Amino acid sequence: MDINWFPGHMAKTRREIKENLKLVDAVIEIRDARIVKSSANPEIEEICKGKPRIILLNKSDLAEEKVTNAWIKELSRENIKVIQANSTTGQGLKNIKPILELLLKEKLERLKNKGVVNITTRVMVVGIPNVGKSSFINKIAKGNRAKTGDRPGVTKSRQWIKTKLGIELMDTPGVLWPKFEDPQVGMNLAFTGAIKDEIMNIEDLALELIKTLQGSYGNRIIERYKLESLSEDALENMNSIAIKRGAVMAGGNIDYTRIAITILDEFRGGKLGKISLETP
Repeated sequence: MDINWFPGHMAKTRREIKENLKLVDAVIEIRDARIVKSSANPEIEEICKGKPRIILLNKSDLAEEKVTNAWIKELSRENIKVIQANSTTGQGLKNIKPILELLLKEKLERLKNKGVVNITTRVMVVGIPNVGKSSFINKIAKGNRAKTGDRPGVTKSRQWIKTKLGIELMDTPGVLWPKFEDPQVGMNLAFTGAIKDEIMNIEDLALELIKTLQGSYGNRIIERYKLESLSEDALENMNSIAIKRGAVMAGGNIDYTRIAITILDEFRGGKLGKISLETP
């Protein structure tokens, strides 16, 4: 499968991020802890170069902790701090304010020396679609200030959200980039729901997911779907899962749409356990 998806509004968002960067003190880039490399928009990396940045590895409860820790070590720089978090439960988010204060230490000290009190830090929140930006903002803001959904592309325009932490957040729509140089990047984004299922052949996508998982995470598939063993043929494995789950139509034909939805939903919901599709 060769996947590319770049709606027109994403080109507009890219321009707006570049233009609005001068309005903020720092950037919080949210990535999916399961696909840390694939969920990093290379254009964001270029646009935000030089700005103090927090890379927040979201959905870390769905990824292997040892792999996430390896990513933290790999990505950390003087001007970039990396944390793991779960925006749904709030785990890890208490670290945001002290890390921002560390990144902006010199600027904050200058303002304090000038007698400025009640300093508000302005931060832009960026990331690809469906990575958890709105959930992160809602948790930080202690309220449903930003629309949330499990479908990519919910946030459509710039929003400012005030918090009680002395931090003001600029929300931006999720933005992908025009072409995935590595086909596996497109796959990983589709597996995790960053690309709309409506434009995908989900039967093929679920089959590709089985192919990807049956190597390193074959035991998870066996345990989850109560299989005796795995074949080297991903389609045979998909058929076995369908039979176990009763996704069989009249005449004994496999209901591939039904079982594809089941496999994708259970992977995305963490039912297969903690899975990291990429390592540093």
